Amino acid sequence: MAYKVILVPVDSTAGRRSLRAALGILQGSDGHIEAFHVRADSKEAVPLLGEGMSGSMIEEMIDLADKDGDDRSRAARSIFDTFVSETNVAVVDKMSVGGGKPSASWRVEIGREDEKIANRGRVADLIIMGQPAGEVGGPSMMALHASIFETARPVLMLPDVVPAKIGSTVVIAWNGTSEAARAVAGAMPLLEKASKVVALTIETEKSVNRIGPDELTGYLRTHGINAERVTVEQGTKPVGETILAYCKTVNADLLVTGAFTHSRLIQIILGGVTRHLIAAAHLPVLMDH
Repeated sequence: MAYKVILVPVDSTAGRRSLRAALGILQGSDGHIEAFHVRADSKEAVPLLGEGMSGSMIEEMIDLADKDGDDRSRAARSIFDTFVSETNVAVVDKMSVGGGKPSASWRVEIGREDEKIANRGRVADLIIMGQPAGEVGGPSMMALHASIFETARPVLMLPDVVPAKIGSTVVIAWNGTSEAARAVAGAMPLLEKASKVVALTIETEKSVNRIGPDELTGYLRTHGINAERVTVEQGTKPVGETILAYCKTVNADLLVTGAFTHSRLIQIILGGVTRHLIAAAHLPVLMDH
């Protein structure tokens, strides 16, 4: 099992580490990296300008938005061009695999980034994005939220500092839910190559009567993955904090977890554990909903 198509949204410096992470994951295969840039539609800014503005003021604002879009697009394309130049990855016109080596393509669409990524991500095996910065409702958080909850695909979130290799020591945050099961399925290509896999269970009232870690490790063995199981009491710390603390103790370079939300509203009201992992994770986190 291997990832064949990895979607990498490119709009900032996070795109650099995301592209390199994608290439590292695809090494030894003929998978494809689709670098995806979404340019904002400047005309969408008009309704937000407010009433009472003159036509010339509105036109000026649109011109400024166009210039900003041009600058962002040039910067994103420069990131991609530098990446392929430094890595000698073959650039193709569209999504394709073959030839025994990874390939890459560049794609640009106009519109809202979160909507476009949610749509495009449905035809990828994996989406790689940087850890969001700023407020909860900011553009980067909205894009990550759309990737996780609107694509039915696993999303790999990268911190500012990415380990040289992702997936040598993997911790699976297992609570027996369908979200966790989908995360495990989405991470299978990485789990199969890992040197160490730990099925971590945090004992809480909600975990009672759900399928346990023994069943998970038994299932993983059928795929040739010898995972060990570890159970930790939650104690007084929040579950998310307990998970990240354990990852540090074993020097994990990948956390696999289900993603949860309390709302489908655009305001992005995430479940407590998911919210903490997104904000505080020090290692790559593969999430699926």
